[in-house]
Amino acid sequence: MTKVYLVRHGQTAWNLEEVFRGRMDIPLDDTGKKEVHLAGEALKDETIHAIYSSPLSRSMETAENIAKFQNIEVTPLEAIIDISYGDWEGVSLDQVRKKYPDLFTLWLREPHKVHFPNGESLEEVRTRTMAAINKLLEKHKNENIALVAHRVPNKVICCSLLGIENSNFWRIQQDTASTNLFTYKDDQWIISYLNDTSYLKVLGKLALADF
Repeated sequence: MTKVYLVRHGQTAWNLEEVFRGRMDIPLDDTGKKEVHLAGEALKDETIHAIYSSPLSRSMETAENIAKFQNIEVTPLEAIIDISYGDWEGVSLDQVRKKYPDLFTLWLREPHKVHFPNGESLEEVRTRTMAAINKLLEKHKNENIALVAHRVPNKVICCSLLGIENSNFWRIQQDTASTNLFTYKDDQWIISYLNDTSYLKVLGKLALADF
């Protein structure tokens, strides 16, 4: 039996400003720093044998706040880096809506059909993240691992582990610094919980509208 804790990074200024992040290396803001400490603290009583993170700093800092309670090192993992939004990266949601009205509408209604200009598709994200997870299953049999990534990869991973298509992307909520727990047992994935943010209530923070 292998447990996989899937964590989203903490809040950044671009989350609040609704700017597409992707591969842009945007740091955590002050609230994000508090969030990731609480996320790490929430997992401190769990035994975690390895922690893997997207190499972007917002994820690495989140992972390091989990690692400090576990006394282990974080391993960067390129395969779980954020989606490449291509030409949308660094652009606000409002600007994208005006410049790419048809593609933006498709993104909201049929996200699995979108290939971002000079970027990736959800299927490409699914292929690279699941290939990495399958390798980690072999490496960490009967161990507990944490993966720290981003909204889009996390949603796609959740869809894959739940056995549903990428068309269900918008049905999966992933708030900043949220945690999901999946267990791989008897050749199947079992979900324990999704998008847990109960440990963030002390911040009195309202969830963003899936951004």
